Amino acid sequence: MAGWTDREAARDVGIDPDRLDALVEHLDRSYVASGKLPHMQMLLSRDERTVLSVSRGSARATGEPLREDALFRIASMTKPVTSVAFMMLVEQGLVTLDDPVTDVIPEFSRLRVGLEGKALERPMRMIDLLRHTSGLTYGLQGRTPIDARYRAAGLDEFQQKRSSDDFIAALADIPLEFQPGENWNYSVSTDVLGVVVERLTDMDLESLFRARIFDPLGMPDSFFTVPPDRVDRLTDAWRFTGTGIALSDRGAWSSWSRPLQFRSGGGGLVSSTADYHRFARMLLRGGELDGARLLRPETVEAMRTNRLPGGRDLASMSTGMFSEVDYAGMGFGLGFAMGLESRDYSWGGIFSTWFLVDPVERMIAIFMTQHLPSSTHPVRAEIRAGAREALAKRYGGGAG
Repeated sequence: MAGWTDREAARDVGIDPDRLDALVEHLDRSYVASGKLPHMQMLLSRDERTVLSVSRGSARATGEPLREDALFRIASMTKPVTSVAFMMLVEQGLVTLDDPVTDVIPEFSRLRVGLEGKALERPMRMIDLLRHTSGLTYGLQGRTPIDARYRAAGLDEFQQKRSSDDFIAALADIPLEFQPGENWNYSVSTDVLGVVVERLTDMDLESLFRARIFDPLGMPDSFFTVPPDRVDRLTDAWRFTGTGIALSDRGAWSSWSRPLQFRSGGGGLVSSTADYHRFARMLLRGGELDGARLLRPETVEAMRTNRLPGGRDLASMSTGMFSEVDYAGMGFGLGFAMGLESRDYSWGGIFSTWFLVDPVERMIAIFMTQHLPSSTHPVRAEIRAGAREALAKRYGGGAG
């Protein structure tokens, strides 16, 4: 079991190291040692000083311990990356939030609403893709006949056998769940946003992310297709069976290491804890890291501000059964959820990965594991609560 708490650094930045140790012990005992999760990796930083870095459990079903440089399928944690890429294009003047999606995706001009085929009352706009108010859905919602059509068409699959153009054509043939802007529904919206980015730049997402985000930020271990020389670092993934966990995808010959026709801006990336921490630090710093500026501070501020119509929250707007966040007290910005009171912002992936950036407390939390689905255990809420309890200045914690 590898890892450490930097007790001196924790105290320096106002965090109680004893509470951090207690949080790790709880997560290890309750989830990894109990067999509920195959492994976990967690990083916590404040004021950009890493105070906690731990790895627990087995990376592979064959028993290899989880390495500090392990690679994880981050799934929907891809969405904030795609959203940042889009906002970079907004800053370049190539597109605006209010532009109709049909300006770039003309195939959507034939979209209708509901099985009765109602006409759109207003265009679907780019902001609807960013905040999931587009009327699109995920088949995994399992709630409506339209969800069922997504499942039948395989539109939720991580590695599409379609090209991006074929993916868009398939979506255009299925009705929207609701009028754009009317409700909130977790969906393939960010996959569509990724196609928008590709068409506006004439670059595939792999190349664009590498040139404009990953290389400038120093993120060498983030990609859509795991290179052959790093496959040994990709963990296995497990799925909840109802009574325990079973192997779902072997890292040694995973589909995530095969060439792709379609790069999913909504869920296709593999990354490491260290890489995603650098991405989160860029957001915390207002769009810049180590001299590389991706976005202006005011753009990041706009992204982490609730953009739901009328300032509403997810609890009052959501129509779906599943997303990567609890709805109560949460708004949604341009690419991630945000606490209406706490002002932190976060998102996760269906393999139970998760990140949080708290600009008030200047704190970042990254949690990685590979367990489907992410709704099985309340581990994210427990990390959030445990990290806040460790803030010595707020809770009067202190010496350890």
